[in-house]
Amino acid sequence: MPSSSSPPEVAIIGGGPAGLIAAEVLGRAGVSVTIYDQMPSVGRKLLMAGRGGLNLTHSEEFERFITRYAQAQPLLRPLIEAFRPEDLRAWCEGLGQETFVGSSGRVFPKAFKASPLLRAWLRRLEELGVRVALRHRWQGFDEDGALAFTDGAGESVRAKPDATILALGGGSWPRLGSDGTWVDLLTRRGIAVSPLRPANMGFTLPWSDIMRSRFEGEPLKRIALTFEGTSVKGEAIVTTDGIEGGAVYALSAKLRDAIAEKGSALLHIDLRPDLSQDALAKRLSPPRKGQSASTFLRKAAGLSPVGIALLREASATLPAEPEALAHLIKAVPLKLTGTKSLERAISSAGGVPFTELDEHLMLRRLPGVFVAGEMLDWEAPTGGYLLQASFATGIAAARGVLAALQIPDDALTLNPSSATRNS
Repeated sequence: MPSSSSPPEVAIIGGGPAGLIAAEVLGRAGVSVTIYDQMPSVGRKLLMAGRGGLNLTHSEEFERFITRYAQAQPLLRPLIEAFRPEDLRAWCEGLGQETFVGSSGRVFPKAFKASPLLRAWLRRLEELGVRVALRHRWQGFDEDGALAFTDGAGESVRAKPDATILALGGGSWPRLGSDGTWVDLLTRRGIAVSPLRPANMGFTLPWSDIMRSRFEGEPLKRIALTFEGTSVKGEAIVTTDGIEGGAVYALSAKLRDAIAEKGSALLHIDLRPDLSQDALAKRLSPPRKGQSASTFLRKAAGLSPVGIALLREASATLPAEPEALAHLIKAVPLKLTGTKSLERAISSAGGVPFTELDEHLMLRRLPGVFVAGEMLDWEAPTGGYLLQASFATGIAAARGVLAALQIPDDALTLNPSSATRNS
């Protein structure tokens, strides 16, 4: 315990969403907080995520929401129940950033981008007295157990806080700071770390020359993807060496694991999920009357050029019978042969297993050191689930620190909805 004459000091390593929200919780409790980040500014991955619209969370019913975390659901449930999607929205609006629900159920700030939210957040942290040490790369622990850093000038920096929260992210988008170098630093201390793997990423397959040259970058809109009995509606994009996009990301964990086990995965694309196979076959029954196959498929089945090209990738000679052709349109097979790299993935799987942590997210082998965010071994699809869990685990780690420092929990409220529910 720190002396009663001065506030306890906590170091947070990593200035992403998990680290920043942990700093806010601790700052509100009167703790002296320093955020260390190796980049020239914090929140870089948050800003990148917000380039196309910052998807904060999702509005779906909670019991369905929590299933998105698959095997990690039982472990994350109590943490997310303590900071639910409606709490995240209230917190955002408390920063002056109103939110709205999109047509897909995803939640965004009305400003849409991440920068206004981040600026308001950093102002709040500054008002709380949170300090930020930029260009500080964590080098692990020295022989006395102090945190060791190298600063921007290459000089060694040491810190020995009363507690530490590690929130260094996973291994995706390393140029934004989450490069996974912490894995070796922890394993050297005897802490088990599940290998980091790509999540929410694209997949590779051997397209024909025509597909690569003519349709790279073309979107596949209003489709449904199916793999091993699980179907997802959405969109995808043809890349020069494969396929990616929201619908692909939703199935990426299963596809990745199947490829790792079997060397490939057979994905099926329904190009007209709005039509039954019988209804589609009926549309394909009238004679073509001299139309080319492409013209006929465009007019009768409503297929785009890239959709027609996909049919030809699957079958050099298209079926003449309406029923067989409809079946192909409803289930175009694509044999995926590899995953895009971790560096190009939206997020990562793997990390510190929950078995290495106590109920407050503190490392059992390193008392006083807590872990939050994407460093933990969980994964989720895009759609707001990634940020929600990052916030929730950051708050849980901060609460763990406060419990360890014997600071009352009444300093933890971030917004009125949490106060109402926790009273």
